[in-house]
Amino acid sequence: MVCVRQATLDDLIFMQRCNLLCLPENYQLKYYLYHVLSWPQLLYVAEDYDGSIVGYVLAKMEEDAPPTSKAPFSPHGHITSLSVARTHRKLGLATSLMRAAHKAMDEVFQAQYVSLHVRVSNKAAFHLYHNTLGYEIHKEEQKYYADGENAYSMRKQLCAGQLTQDDGAAAAKKGG
Repeated sequence: MVCVRQATLDDLIFMQRCNLLCLPENYQLKYYLYHVLSWPQLLYVAEDYDGSIVGYVLAKMEEDAPPTSKAPFSPHGHITSLSVARTHRKLGLATSLMRAAHKAMDEVFQAQYVSLHVRVSNKAAFHLYHNTLGYEIHKEEQKYYADGENAYSMRKQLCAGQLTQDDGAAAAKKGG
């Protein structure tokens, strides 16, 4: 049985290992440390029955510049990285990790929306984000990745303080 839980400092090295094994974009350990120290509420791991970390979501908060000097900042979340070990895919772990991050962004930070980037060629991830989680393409960013591939910049509205029924029901069902 795999459980999704909030990440701890002890998990960072295992999150990085999962990243190195699964994704073409890799981060140094200090990047994970920066996230966990800045936004500890937004990092989640999928932990297998034996205690091994088989997936994670790395997320952060950002603020849009206000349109006028009198308008307040509009906080929004951003998914930096999502990874699930190949041996644990197709089990709904990526969906559970993402929904946990969405819930925390909404409840803790009152985020208006969440954004992410996905490779144009990554059909499986696009399907997850668009079809399963309800993200929409905001724009296509040319040569976003180091290898020159384009990315879809995608967004999902969170309704600040009110999760969508799908996210709320899923979070309640998962106990998170």
